[in-house]
Amino acid sequence: MFPLAATALDSLKQLPPITWLKIAAVLAGFVVLVVFFRKIAQMNKVVLGVLCFVITVIVLFNWVYERSEPKFLTPLVEKIAPFFPSKGSYGGKQQQGPKM
Repeated sequence: MFPLAATALDSLKQLPPITWLKIAAVLAGFVVLVVFFRKIAQMNKVVLGVLCFVITVIVLFNWVYERSEPKFLTPLVEKIAPFFPSKGSYGGKQQQGPKM
């Protein structure tokens, strides 16, 4: 078992510094995420609900405007897209010019 550990340690020493930086960034991000979720758990639930609703609406409107939704949500966005402006329809109207 000891020779296997030595080869693993040697391969870890050969990793470039940017890889160690990326690993440290991921670990730091995970710690920040845990602290953030613990703070959210202590929030007033009404404020948290309103905040989640606003964020969801903003993301949904962005998906409808840009048509950048995930593939599994395309049927939902197809149903609600005619009621909201989209980037393609806006660009087409701008190229036509004003109607007189």
